[in-house]
Amino acid sequence: MGPGIELAAYRIVQESLTNARKHAMGAPVDVELHYAHDALHVSIRDNGPGAPPAPPAGGGHGLLGMRERVAAVGGQISTGPADAGGFLVKASFPAKPERTP
Repeated sequence: MGPGIELAAYRIVQESLTNARKHAMGAPVDVELHYAHDALHVSIRDNGPGAPPAPPAGGGHGLLGMRERVAAVGGQISTGPADAGGFLVKASFPAKPERTP
């Protein structure tokens, strides 16, 4: 795992925990990291009320920033309401970053 990928994963967890504290204050949060031979998989789920129906005007850019950070190292991310309630962020990072031409 390259340091850029590990830093991106760290920042995704950090932003997700910040969002959980802001939008689901006091709710338990589960953070899971799974290192596979070809990828790092990260899952962060809070047990709060879930996402608001529409983002507030003048809201932050946390989810957009996460998408950009993951894309920069060739990874994938999905965000949204969890099946059992709360909000879920799942990201996968390749073991080696993609090289840009």
